[in-house]
Amino acid sequence: MTLLRDPLLNKGTAFTEAERETLGLRGLLPPCVLTMETQAQRVLTNLRTLPTDLEKYVALNALHDRNEALFFRVVVDNIDEIQPIIYTPTVGLACQKYGLIFQRPRGMFISSRDRGQIAEILKNWPYQARLIVVTDGERILGLGDLGANGMGIPVGKLSLYSACAGVHPELCLPIVLDVGTNNEELLNDPYYLGLRERRLTGEAYDSFVDEFMQAARKTFPGVLIQFEDFANHSAFKLLHKYRDEACVFNDDIQGTAAVALAGLFSALRVSGGKLKDQKILFLGAGEAATGIADLVVSAMMAEGASEAEALRRNWLVDSRGLVVAGREGLHGHKLRYAHTDQAPIADFLTAIKTLKPTAIIGVAAVGGAFTPDVLKAMAELNEQPIVFALSNPTSKAECSAEDAYRYTEGRALFACGSPYDPVKLNGRSFVPRQGNNSYIFPGVGLGVIASGSRLVTDEMFMAAAHALADCVGKEDLAQGSLYPALPRIREVSVRIAAAVADVAYQRGLADGPAPNDVKALVQSQMYEPTY
Repeated sequence: MTLLRDPLLNKGTAFTEAERETLGLRGLLPPCVLTMETQAQRVLTNLRTLPTDLEKYVALNALHDRNEALFFRVVVDNIDEIQPIIYTPTVGLACQKYGLIFQRPRGMFISSRDRGQIAEILKNWPYQARLIVVTDGERILGLGDLGANGMGIPVGKLSLYSACAGVHPELCLPIVLDVGTNNEELLNDPYYLGLRERRLTGEAYDSFVDEFMQAARKTFPGVLIQFEDFANHSAFKLLHKYRDEACVFNDDIQGTAAVALAGLFSALRVSGGKLKDQKILFLGAGEAATGIADLVVSAMMAEGASEAEALRRNWLVDSRGLVVAGREGLHGHKLRYAHTDQAPIADFLTAIKTLKPTAIIGVAAVGGAFTPDVLKAMAELNEQPIVFALSNPTSKAECSAEDAYRYTEGRALFACGSPYDPVKLNGRSFVPRQGNNSYIFPGVGLGVIASGSRLVTDEMFMAAAHALADCVGKEDLAQGSLYPALPRIREVSVRIAAAVADVAYQRGLADGPAPNDVKALVQSQMYEPTY
């Protein structure tokens, strides 16, 4: 019975006659022995009869809780169909409904009431984690403060690590740091499972997170820690505090940057321009925008631009308008892009007409912000305007794929943050693909784990962006796709992981000398969901 209740070991009806005899399973299962292929087909048959994506999410979650190998087999073989259910956009709704659909705990919940005991609590985890995805739930996707309900995000991210890059699920640990929530709706929700108190702030918050960081690194030596969906004020602070001393990264800042940069590289293969000659206008000035801008600046400098020239080609628009020098209330991460000799501009469309960007990148979670007028203005200024509507879930997307193509007369080089169906326009079919971080972070994590790197560096994300762009073929570009097809994700992750591991070995950050074949090392460590 213990075997049947352990999702890492359970095969369900696929246990053979011999296994049933040896392991004491006779009588505990129906007599028919099914193959994994038949089990997977049964899962898909049931899944496709369910009327909503949330119900499909719950069903897949239940499968994940009882049979990990089968769950990952279904995900790997049907990634196009399943990823939008277990991650964006459905995971956003699942987090909002987390208390209502809760069935079985997954991962660890460490609350502010556990201060002084975190090291002991982490020892309750039964496996030796190599990879932690941690959130405090303050800024879940574009949905805001969801408190402990944010657990859906680390769980979803780690599912993609295993499915997309073959990181063994036994090595993965999702964690929520429950420091309360300021979401009144949750505080009054009878099904909310987190602390019913206001968020911890200031020194108390900092010391709590620091206790967690020290305890996690001591309990799981060499562990890679990914910060996920922290609010801007915490995200930048935590990344800067720990990045030079611990193996950490922030996917919202660095992963988003790498996937966006890869998309720009792909777009420029179509338009024929150089990155250092582009002018990029961001709608948003938070983690994602400044993360992308910082990596783009580095890439422009790698093409020969000075830092000042590169900075001058990246502009931010936040809720108060264009970020310019002298504007009151600018926070630290925006100051690098607060340009001089430019008058304030209150709205995005006027900023486009004034600055004449070649690319607009939406990462502000303001649904519909790329209006028809915005898209038409970009099409008037550019033969092939670059339009990235990267906010998710779909309700927060700056524009739909159909609008992006329609209002630019099919000339837009478009990427999206949530999935869209192909668009037919003027006799041509466009296949938009997500600028989804799942192209980047699984491969980065696999490369770090495989090499045993002690740190995660910006150079690794630059290498990851180049590796991802190199996976885009001419046939992809011909149909408007700036990213490779999702079913190729494990192949893509291997190439990214090898590029990341190469950087680790070249910079002396890895365990031991570089192997003769880094790609083979990476592949040898990949989990394959089979019995």
